[in-house]
Amino acid sequence: MQRIVFLERESVIAEVRRPAFAHEWVEYPKTSPAEVIERLAGATIAIINKAPLPAAAVDALPALKLVAVAATGTNVVDLAACKARGIIVSNIRGYAEHTVPEHVFALTLALSRNLVAWRESLLAGRWQQSGQWCFFDHPIRDLHGATLGLIGSGSLGNGVARLAEAFGMRVLRAERKGAATVRPGYTAFAEVLARADVISLHCPLTPETKNLIGEAELQAMQRSALLINTARGGIVDEVALIRALKEGWIAGAGFDVISAEPPLAGHPMVDPELLARPNFLLTPHVAWTSRSAMQSLVDQLIANIEAFAAGKPQNQVI
Repeated sequence: MQRIVFLERESVIAEVRRPAFAHEWVEYPKTSPAEVIERLAGATIAIINKAPLPAAAVDALPALKLVAVAATGTNVVDLAACKARGIIVSNIRGYAEHTVPEHVFALTLALSRNLVAWRESLLAGRWQQSGQWCFFDHPIRDLHGATLGLIGSGSLGNGVARLAEAFGMRVLRAERKGAATVRPGYTAFAEVLARADVISLHCPLTPETKNLIGEAELQAMQRSALLINTARGGIVDEVALIRALKEGWIAGAGFDVISAEPPLAGHPMVDPELLARPNFLLTPHVAWTSRSAMQSLVDQLIANIEAFAAGKPQNQVI
């Protein structure tokens, strides 16, 4: 009988159907890194989201056969260690192709239309004091006719492209940084940085993409450009980003992810001074959390587990 252990049940708010085969089901609301090995002892199937599964944990779990990641990103799993053991790793695909792009545009519109600054002016009584029916304290930029640079062209990047085109934006898909050739339909990475009015990140966090956007890249962007990150925090050098916002290298940034989640006290990305800036918006990794998207995620999660049990694994990462 399969023993299934769900380490982070509270990471999704949705009805989780039990798999349609004989099994033992154990779940925990949350799991700290120090608790992973103990809780997965004897498990044949582990369901994880952000709980880390390093090589040491993989080596300590001889019964483990499937790691079912309840997310798209698998950077928390030591894939090489799983491959060496013959452990299948599956992930979730396509479930957020509407909700994340909508969040990207919520951030983009709020920044391009200066909504935070306008709200602050209203709270300060500026409209009442203006002496006319409107006032012009904060610039507003239209998305129509602007250029969107996409870094990452999977289902989420494609979803963002569809919305961008509906707004009348030009879409540039960035080739990989440092690539020797540019694929048809793509634009050189450096050219995208230089031309885009909005850059949206949709690539996974890997050793190659860590700090993909650093000081040099931020300096290469237009001073009027916006940077949107709903992918992973480590893709952007956060120290460089904060400096870019303070010194005006770019016009603004909208982030749903940061390098440490949840952030500890003192993390630079939740510094009150930074959060108070009208040109910086941070949401707590919620771009994916519409109710319909979460239900789609858990339905696919159970389908992945059932496919594995039937000897036909799907959505395999390795």
